[in-house]
Amino acid sequence: MTNALPEITRSDLDPEDSIVILTGAGISKESGLDTFRDADGIWKKVRLEDVATPEGFARDPDGVHAFYNARRRTLLDTEVVPNAAHEALVRLEREWPGGVLLVTQNIDDLHERAGSSPENLIHMHGELFKVRCDPCGVIFDWRTDLSRQDPCPACGRPEGLRPHVVWFGEMPLDMERIHHALTRCGLFLSIGTSGTVYPAAGFVQVAKLEADAHTVELNLEAGEGSSLFDQHVHDLASRAVPAFVDMLLAGL
Repeated sequence: MTNALPEITRSDLDPEDSIVILTGAGISKESGLDTFRDADGIWKKVRLEDVATPEGFARDPDGVHAFYNARRRTLLDTEVVPNAAHEALVRLEREWPGGVLLVTQNIDDLHERAGSSPENLIHMHGELFKVRCDPCGVIFDWRTDLSRQDPCPACGRPEGLRPHVVWFGEMPLDMERIHHALTRCGLFLSIGTSGTVYPAAGFVQVAKLEADAHTVELNLEAGEGSSLFDQHVHDLASRAVPAFVDMLLAGL
Protein backbone atom coordinates (compact mmCIF):
# COMPACT_ATOMS: atom_id res chain seq x y z
CA MET A 1 0.00 0.00 0.00
CA THR A 2 1.40 3.40 -0.99
CA ASN A 3 1.43 6.20 1.57
CA ALA A 4 0.73 9.73 0.40
CA LEU A 5 3.80 11.45 -0.95
CA PRO A 6 5.09 13.97 1.61
CA GLU A 7 4.67 17.58 0.62
CA ILE A 8 7.87 19.59 0.88
CA THR A 9 7.40 23.32 0.51
CA ARG A 10 9.99 25.96 -0.28
CA SER A 11 10.09 26.85 3.43
CA ASP A 12 11.25 23.29 4.13
CA LEU A 13 13.89 23.13 1.41
CA ASP A 14 15.56 25.75 -0.73
CA PRO A 15 17.02 24.67 -4.11
CA GLU A 16 20.41 25.83 -2.87
CA ASP A 17 20.27 23.40 0.06
CA SER A 18 22.31 20.23 -0.35
CA ILE A 19 20.79 16.76 -0.19
CA VAL A 20 22.34 13.67 1.39
CA ILE A 21 20.89 10.30 0.36
CA LEU A 22 21.52 6.97 2.07
CA THR A 23 20.64 3.82 0.14
CA GLY A 24 20.49 0.24 1.36
CA ALA A 25 19.74 -3.24 0.06
CA GLY A 26 16.08 -2.42 -0.57
CA ILE A 27 16.90 -0.27 -3.59
CA SER A 28 18.80 -3.13 -5.23
CA LYS A 29 16.32 -5.88 -4.39
CA GLU A 30 14.13 -4.93 -7.37
CA SER A 31 17.18 -5.36 -9.59
CA GLY A 32 17.45 -9.01 -8.56
CA LEU A 33 19.90 -8.86 -5.64
CA ASP A 34 19.26 -10.40 -2.23
CA THR A 35 18.77 -8.26 0.84
CA PHE A 36 20.39 -9.20 4.14
CA ARG A 37 17.73 -9.07 6.83
CA ASP A 38 14.53 -10.09 5.05
CA ALA A 39 12.93 -13.43 5.94
CA ASP A 40 14.71 -14.95 2.94
CA GLY A 41 17.76 -12.68 3.12
CA ILE A 42 21.46 -13.51 3.03
CA TRP A 43 21.86 -13.71 6.82
CA LYS A 44 19.21 -16.45 6.93
CA LYS A 45 21.40 -18.58 4.67
CA VAL A 46 24.88 -17.96 6.08
CA ARG A 47 26.24 -16.74 9.40
CA LEU A 48 27.59 -13.20 9.13
CA GLU A 49 30.27 -14.18 11.64
CA ASP A 50 31.58 -16.68 9.09
CA VAL A 51 31.69 -14.50 5.98
CA ALA A 52 31.57 -10.85 7.07
CA THR A 53 34.13 -10.50 9.84
CA PRO A 54 37.94 -10.40 9.89
CA GLU A 55 37.85 -13.35 12.27
CA GLY A 56 35.76 -15.40 9.84
CA PHE A 57 38.22 -14.66 7.06
CA ALA A 58 41.15 -15.70 9.26
CA ARG A 59 39.42 -18.99 10.11
CA ASP A 60 38.27 -19.91 6.63
CA PRO A 61 39.60 -17.71 3.83
CA ASP A 62 38.57 -20.20 1.17
CA GLY A 63 34.98 -20.17 2.40
CA VAL A 64 34.87 -16.38 2.50
CA HIS A 65 36.31 -16.14 -1.00
CA ALA A 66 33.70 -18.62 -2.23
CA PHE A 67 30.90 -16.52 -0.71
CA TYR A 68 32.05 -13.30 -2.39
CA ASN A 69 32.90 -15.06 -5.65
CA ALA A 70 29.28 -16.24 -5.84
CA ARG A 71 27.97 -12.75 -5.13
CA ARG A 72 30.33 -11.30 -7.76
CA ARG A 73 29.06 -13.74 -10.35
CA THR A 74 25.46 -12.85 -9.49
CA LEU A 75 26.22 -9.17 -10.02
CA LEU A 76 27.66 -10.01 -13.44
CA ASP A 77 24.37 -11.63 -14.50
CA THR A 78 22.98 -9.70 -17.48
CA GLU A 79 19.54 -9.70 -15.88
CA VAL A 80 20.79 -7.67 -12.90
CA VAL A 81 20.41 -4.05 -14.02
CA PRO A 82 19.63 -0.68 -12.40
CA ASN A 83 15.97 0.02 -11.77
CA ALA A 84 13.85 3.16 -11.87
CA ALA A 85 14.95 4.20 -8.38
CA HIS A 86 18.64 4.21 -9.35
CA GLU A 87 17.82 6.17 -12.48
CA ALA A 88 15.74 8.76 -10.62
CA LEU A 89 18.62 9.48 -8.24
CA VAL A 90 20.87 10.16 -11.22
CA ARG A 91 18.37 12.73 -12.48
CA LEU A 92 18.20 14.36 -9.05
CA GLU A 93 21.99 14.58 -8.88
CA ARG A 94 22.18 16.21 -12.30
CA GLU A 95 19.36 18.69 -11.83
CA TRP A 96 19.35 19.71 -8.15
CA PRO A 97 21.15 23.09 -7.82
CA GLY A 98 22.34 22.63 -4.24
CA GLY A 99 24.22 19.41 -4.88
CA VAL A 100 23.61 15.78 -3.93
CA LEU A 101 25.83 13.34 -2.06
CA LEU A 102 24.80 9.71 -2.47
CA VAL A 103 26.02 7.39 0.28
CA THR A 104 25.31 3.70 -0.26
CA GLN A 105 25.63 0.75 2.07
CA ASN A 106 25.48 -1.49 -1.00
CA ILE A 107 28.59 -3.08 -2.44
CA ASP A 108 27.05 -3.52 -5.90
CA ASP A 109 27.74 -1.16 -8.82
CA LEU A 110 24.14 -0.40 -9.79
CA HIS A 111 24.39 3.30 -8.93
CA GLU A 112 27.40 3.63 -11.21
CA ARG A 113 25.73 1.70 -14.01
CA ALA A 114 22.68 3.96 -13.76
CA GLY A 115 24.95 6.98 -14.24
CA SER A 116 25.70 8.32 -10.75
CA SER A 117 28.87 10.40 -10.70
CA PRO A 118 31.79 8.79 -8.83
CA GLU A 119 32.59 12.23 -7.37
CA ASN A 120 29.20 12.33 -5.62
CA LEU A 121 28.96 8.65 -4.63
CA ILE A 122 30.42 7.02 -1.53
CA HIS A 123 30.43 3.23 -1.04
CA MET A 124 30.74 3.31 2.73
CA HIS A 125 30.87 -0.50 2.95
CA GLY A 126 33.22 -1.04 0.02
CA GLU A 127 32.73 -2.47 -3.46
CA LEU A 128 32.28 -6.02 -4.68
CA PHE A 129 34.18 -5.40 -7.91
CA LYS A 130 37.30 -4.32 -6.02
CA VAL A 131 39.88 -6.21 -3.96
CA ARG A 132 42.70 -4.94 -1.82
CA CYS A 133 46.04 -6.26 -0.69
CA ASP A 134 46.43 -6.29 3.08
CA PRO A 135 50.27 -6.30 2.97
CA CYS A 136 50.67 -3.31 0.63
CA GLY A 137 47.26 -1.64 0.85
CA VAL A 138 46.70 -1.21 -2.89
CA ILE A 139 43.12 -1.51 -4.21
CA PHE A 140 42.38 -3.09 -7.59
CA ASP A 141 39.38 -3.54 -9.84
CA TRP A 142 38.47 -7.25 -9.86
CA ARG A 143 35.55 -8.89 -11.67
CA THR A 144 36.54 -12.58 -11.63
CA ASP A 145 36.84 -15.19 -8.88
CA LEU A 146 39.43 -14.54 -6.19
CA SER A 147 41.46 -17.13 -4.27
CA ARG A 148 44.22 -17.24 -1.69
CA GLN A 149 46.66 -18.27 -4.40
CA ASP A 150 46.18 -15.11 -6.47
CA PRO A 151 49.27 -12.89 -6.13
CA CYS A 152 48.92 -9.16 -5.58
CA PRO A 153 49.35 -7.33 -8.92
CA ALA A 154 51.40 -4.67 -7.12
CA CYS A 155 53.64 -6.41 -4.59
CA GLY A 156 53.42 -9.96 -5.92
CA ARG A 157 52.65 -11.56 -2.56
CA PRO A 158 50.17 -14.46 -2.45
CA GLU A 159 47.50 -14.88 0.22
CA GLY A 160 47.25 -11.13 0.81
CA LEU A 161 44.23 -10.23 -1.32
CA ARG A 162 40.76 -9.86 0.20
CA PRO A 163 37.43 -8.42 -0.94
CA HIS A 164 37.35 -4.64 -0.66
CA VAL A 165 34.35 -4.91 1.64
CA VAL A 166 33.91 -3.42 5.11
CA TRP A 167 33.19 -6.27 7.49
CA PHE A 168 31.54 -6.12 10.91
CA GLY A 169 34.04 -4.71 13.36
CA GLU A 170 35.76 -2.57 10.69
CA MET A 171 35.38 1.17 10.14
CA PRO A 172 33.19 2.22 7.19
CA LEU A 173 34.84 4.30 4.49
CA ASP A 174 34.88 8.11 4.10
CA MET A 175 33.10 8.75 7.38
CA GLU A 176 34.63 12.22 7.77
CA ARG A 177 33.26 13.36 4.41
CA ILE A 178 29.85 11.81 5.16
CA HIS A 179 29.61 13.50 8.55
CA HIS A 180 30.61 16.85 7.06
CA ALA A 181 27.84 16.58 4.46
CA LEU A 182 25.22 15.49 7.02
CA THR A 183 25.91 18.50 9.23
CA ARG A 184 25.28 20.89 6.33
CA CYS A 185 22.42 19.33 4.37
CA GLY A 186 18.87 20.65 4.03
CA LEU A 187 17.32 17.27 3.21
CA PHE A 188 18.27 13.74 4.24
CA LEU A 189 16.69 10.79 2.42
CA SER A 190 16.97 7.18 3.58
CA ILE A 191 16.03 4.68 0.87
CA GLY A 192 15.64 0.93 1.23
CA THR A 193 17.48 0.42 4.50
CA SER A 194 16.38 -1.38 7.66
CA GLY A 195 17.96 1.17 9.99
CA THR A 196 19.65 -1.50 12.07
CA VAL A 197 23.33 -1.19 11.11
CA TYR A 198 25.41 1.60 12.61
CA PRO A 199 26.86 4.08 11.93
CA ALA A 200 24.49 4.46 8.94
CA ALA A 201 21.43 4.06 11.16
CA GLY A 202 22.53 7.17 13.08
CA PHE A 203 22.79 9.45 10.03
CA VAL A 204 19.21 10.69 10.46
CA GLN A 205 20.00 11.93 13.96
CA VAL A 206 23.11 13.78 12.79
CA ALA A 207 21.17 15.46 9.97
CA LYS A 208 18.32 16.48 12.29
CA LEU A 209 20.33 17.61 15.29
CA GLU A 210 23.32 19.24 13.62
CA ALA A 211 21.83 20.55 10.36
CA ASP A 212 18.12 20.85 11.26
CA ALA A 213 17.52 18.99 8.00
CA HIS A 214 14.19 17.72 6.78
CA THR A 215 14.35 13.91 6.97
CA VAL A 216 12.37 11.44 4.86
CA GLU A 217 12.23 7.65 4.90
CA LEU A 218 11.47 5.96 1.56
CA ASN A 219 11.20 2.26 2.31
CA LEU A 220 8.98 -0.72 1.67
CA GLU A 221 8.09 -0.73 5.36
CA ALA A 222 9.02 1.22 8.47
CA GLY A 223 12.64 0.70 9.46
CA GLU A 224 13.88 0.33 13.00
CA GLY A 225 14.50 4.08 13.34
CA SER A 226 11.40 5.15 11.45
CA SER A 227 10.15 7.36 14.29
CA LEU A 228 13.19 9.60 13.88
CA PHE A 229 12.09 10.76 10.41
CA ASP A 230 9.86 13.74 9.72
CA GLN A 231 8.02 12.00 6.90
CA HIS A 232 7.67 8.54 5.37
CA VAL A 233 6.76 6.87 2.10
CA HIS A 234 6.34 3.10 2.44
CA ASP A 235 6.35 1.61 -1.05
CA LEU A 236 8.62 -0.08 -3.55
CA ALA A 237 11.71 2.01 -4.25
CA SER A 238 11.03 1.85 -8.00
CA ARG A 239 7.76 3.74 -7.40
CA ALA A 240 8.51 5.92 -4.39
CA VAL A 241 11.88 7.31 -5.46
CA PRO A 242 10.94 8.50 -8.99
CA ALA A 243 7.74 10.10 -7.65
CA PHE A 244 9.64 11.84 -4.86
CA VAL A 245 12.31 13.11 -7.25
CA ASP A 246 9.61 14.38 -9.62
CA MET A 247 8.10 16.34 -6.74
CA LEU A 248 11.41 17.87 -5.72
CA LEU A 249 12.41 18.91 -9.22
CA ALA A 250 8.95 20.24 -10.07
CA GLY A 251 9.47 22.99 -7.51
CA LEU A 252 12.59 24.41 -9.15
